[in-house]
Amino acid sequence: MHGPPDISRRHLLGGSLALLGAAATGCALPVGLGSSQTRVQYWHFLGASDGLVMKEMVGAFARANPDVFVEENVLAWGEPYYTKIAMAGSGGRSPDLATFHLARLAGIGAGQILDPIDVALLEEAGLRGADFSPPIWERAHIDGVLYAIPFDAHPMVQYYNTDICGRAGLLGPDGKLRPTTGVDELIAMLNEAKQVMGGRPPLAFDALGLGTVGPWRVWWSLYPQSGGTLLSEDGTRIAIDDAKALEALRLMARLGQEGLCDWRTDYGSSVANFTNGQAAFLWNGDWEIAGLKERGTPFSMTRFPSVFGGHQAQADCHAFVLPHQRDRDPEVERATYRFIAHIVKNSADWAVAGHVPAYLPALERPEYLALQPQSEYRSVITDVALDPQVWFAGSASRLWIDFGEAFSPVISGERTPEEGLAAAKASLTRLLSAPNPFPDEER
Repeated sequence: MHGPPDISRRHLLGGSLALLGAAATGCALPVGLGSSQTRVQYWHFLGASDGLVMKEMVGAFARANPDVFVEENVLAWGEPYYTKIAMAGSGGRSPDLATFHLARLAGIGAGQILDPIDVALLEEAGLRGADFSPPIWERAHIDGVLYAIPFDAHPMVQYYNTDICGRAGLLGPDGKLRPTTGVDELIAMLNEAKQVMGGRPPLAFDALGLGTVGPWRVWWSLYPQSGGTLLSEDGTRIAIDDAKALEALRLMARLGQEGLCDWRTDYGSSVANFTNGQAAFLWNGDWEIAGLKERGTPFSMTRFPSVFGGHQAQADCHAFVLPHQRDRDPEVERATYRFIAHIVKNSADWAVAGHVPAYLPALERPEYLALQPQSEYRSVITDVALDPQVWFAGSASRLWIDFGEAFSPVISGERTPEEGLAAAKASLTRLLSAPNPFPDEER
């Protein structure tokens, strides 16, 4: 469950752990463990509604597979989690399975910290590469070797208040938000909402605050729509198209300067403003659904607006990885793949929390199509704008934070788009010159 609106879901781990029981200290949940069962040790960082849904899915697997016991260990989200994975993997004494952010894959020492996926065992369990979103499946490989099994995408989406948008005439006959294309239509939509709100900024996203990543996530949704890239294919050189990058930044600056977004909001206050009807739109990841429903906010969701030609939206993905073990028990390994296959094939259940299944057959299941508003933005699964495959990218990474710091003053008007881009490039140059903690020769 979610806490007060001014707390992000990443700070909700404590509350969800209380519900999950002994996992708060990293302890296992030993209920039902029997000597005749094959034990699979599973680490993850899923808290709040995500954690509750995963607990239910693990329980469903247990009921269908009484010969296997999955021992959940819930650890703190962010850097502490990846540090523990790295320490366990480098020693070869890891859990059998872990949840991972796909964008972190390149920076964690694949081949040293993580073991490759056995494609034959994966297919034996009923999962094939052709059943997954192509760009996400491709990103699960490093140098042609599969190191992760994709589970979902959690993209930037557009939440909208149905009451405010209805009064502004922005809904179609079906009650859904009329789509906009291009800058002019987006600005017109925001101005119409602003008018019925008495001049209050209609759009909310986390634009300010210590460690804010909202400006990066908005820019990385807008800039790739025009075909912009960040780095060369080998990840060694900056490949930013200045004209396209500035086009996105100028729009972000315009949103702040014209009072179309409130540049003073951090993550918590942006969600609170939308929750309380003080914003007509929220640009955020897809994980706020449970809290908004719980508080009775009249809302729905759709894909992030198409502004610069494409339909991309910034996204990261949850995936399953195998932390390195010196010797894998064949029986445990097969049970691990059975568990992964069960969870992935039933990822329509996971979508209750808001995320889009990466397993394409799940998107066509009646129970998923019946989910509202989750199924409204499912087509984004093949248009995700993923991070470049470098060690300093990914959720809670230095890349996100540094770009957030560079672009936040652009939205507030304290820095020009040109100055913001220069600051971002300077940060990117520093990151490229910094030593990789998992160099190739150690992989």
